[in-house]
Formats: sequence, C-alpha cells, structure tokens
Amino acid sequence: MYLALYRKYRPDTFEKIVGQEYVTRTLENQIKNDQIGHAYLFTGSRGTGKTSAAKVFARAINCLHPTSNGSPCGECEVCKALKENNAIDIIEIDAASNNGVEEIRDLRDKVKYPPTVAKYKVYIIDEVHMLTTSAFNALLKTLEEPPAHAVFILATTEVHKLPATILSRVLRFDFKLISTETIANLITRIFNESGIKAEKEAVNLIARAGQGSVRDALSIADMCASFANNDIHARDVVEVLGVSDSETIYALGSAIIEQRIADFFKSFTALAGAGKNLTVTANDLTKFFRDLLVLKTCGESYLDYGAELMPKMKALAESTPQEKLNNAMQAFSKIESEMKYSLNPQLLIETTALGLLDAEVKKN
Repeated sequence: MYLALYRKYRPDTFEKIVGQEYVTRTLENQIKNDQIGHAYLFTGSRGTGKTSAAKVFARAINCLHPTSNGSPCGECEVCKALKENNAIDIIEIDAASNNGVEEIRDLRDKVKYPPTVAKYKVYIIDEVHMLTTSAFNALLKTLEEPPAHAVFILATTEVHKLPATILSRVLRFDFKLISTETIANLITRIFNESGIKAEKEAVNLIARAGQGSVRDALSIADMCASFANNDIHARDVVEVLGVSDSETIYALGSAIIEQRIADFFKSFTALAGAGKNLTVTANDLTKFFRDLLVLKTCGESYLDYGAELMPKMKALAESTPQEKLNNAMQAFSKIESEMKYSLNPQLLIETTALGLLDAEVKKN
C-alpha cells in the first residue's frame, strides 16, 4: 500500500522536526537534565509538528539510551516495544471524538496503573479544545494530582478555547508557522530521497501553497508528483492548484499600477475563464504589491522571481511611488477574507482594481 509523503517522512527524532528549534531544544534539555514535567501544551496551526513532537518526546523520555541530544535511540528494548505497540504506554486520544466526561473519567481510572514496559505512561490528547466543560473539569483534577509515572501532552490549534485553570497547570509551547524556505528545503530533500524530479520554481510554488504547514505542503507535493508522474514542472503545480504563474500575476499587477485598464481586464478575464482559484489570485496580488515594496525599500533581498522577471519587477518598483504600492497592497489584503464568502469573487477583484484606478484618476 502506498504511504503518503507526510506519513512516510513523519519525524521520529528531534533533529527531523523542522522550524521549531526553540521547542525541540527546550525538550531536549529537559530530557538531558532529567527535568520532565507532568503536563505539556503544544499549540499552533495545523501541520506545524505538534503531534510529531509529542510522539518523539513520549518515546524519548522512556528511551533507555537516548542520543546525545535527547532523541530516542530506536534500538533499545523499550523503543522497540513502544514502536511495535504504541498503545502499551503511549496512549493517543482524539478529543474531537472522545470529548465527554465519561471518557476523561475512564482516563482518570486507568492513569493510576503504572506503565508496562516504560518509565512513564504518556497520554497525548489531540484537539484538546474539543473537550466539554465537564470533561475539562474532570481532566483538571488529574492534572492537579497526577501519578509520578504519568505525563500529559495536550495538543490544540485553538488555545483560546482552553480554560485558564488548564493553562495554568501546563508547560506551554507555541509552534510557529514554518517558513517557505524551510519547507522548500525539506521538500527538495524528500524528493531527492524518493527519486522525484522537480524544478526549483515548482518546489517553491508547492512550499508557498503550504502556507506554513509542512503537512499541507507534503500533501500538495504528493498530488503534484502523481499528476506529473514524478517529473514536476512549475506548470504542473499551477495546473494542480489552480493558481497563476508569476508572469500572469505580473501582467495583472503592472496593468493596475500603470493604469492600463483594458490590459487588466483582458488578462483577468482569461484567467477567470481558465477556472483559476480567484481567492488565491487575490492573495497573489497582495504578495505581488508587497514584494514590490520590499524591492523599493530594501533592494532585491531574498525575493526569487527568476532571471527574466526580476529585472522587470525592479524597474516597476523603482518607477512607482511607495504610497501607491502600499495602497494597492492594503486594498487587496482587505478583500482576501471577503473572497471566501463572496458569491461573485471575480467582481470583487475587478471592483478593487477599478477602485485603485479611480483613486489615481481623482488624485491627478
């Protein structure tokens, strides 16, 4: 059976968890200094490594011979036992489907029993914000007086829904969104190991589409690899995602800046007719104007538009007033959230572009 990339390459050591250095370093030091807490909270956006880190940490604190940085060795008898049957001493609970007080009371009854093969019995409660008020109250009692052998790891994407009484009894770790560059490097490494060919621009498009989530990016990478038969070009990613390439976005953005309304409508009508995702288009235009601002104020910096497009981007940035670029960026940024609920997203983008043109005419 085929194993999805995000599952095949799920981190099994701290070194393989990307973009969360402060989290992994703190956990490593706790293990090396034997300062294991009784309750942890891992919070952050989806696909940033919360559950993976929880599983690595759960195995690491039980490993008989952890590596120099605290990761599980994977070779000792405890590591092998936990790998063969995770449920023995590492219990994963999905709070989305087990969110009632009875499930938590059952946990309280069983947590008193010592682990079977490991030093600690670890409970990983995913999507913990889904617990009911009664369930939270039942869990609170366990967190207040946990057995010495029990460690709780709570994971959530919506930390604001957790009661203050729970938050005050856990060690909190905030997982940040992963940078596009870090995701791109990870995808490149995975593609190389998997024998998948991919253009650099294709990898960058996939990484940007992940929007900070490694899991989302790897799922997109999987789709693109299947679509392109393991030889991925930028045009393949554009086709799979329904996005627009950099040249198309440049044509739209430059037409708005230079007040070429006919050219804008010609390009945009063709794009909409091709079935492109217009919500992504609005986001791409926001990023386009933002990148022009970066070029105007900071120089080329880290932007990567290729040898052909970069000179045109730099020339456009230099010739456009900063205020104009800022107004355009803000205008398209405001409609990004509206696009999700608009019955006519095409009209929303068109009126935003016309509004910028009208403002420029009135100014002159």
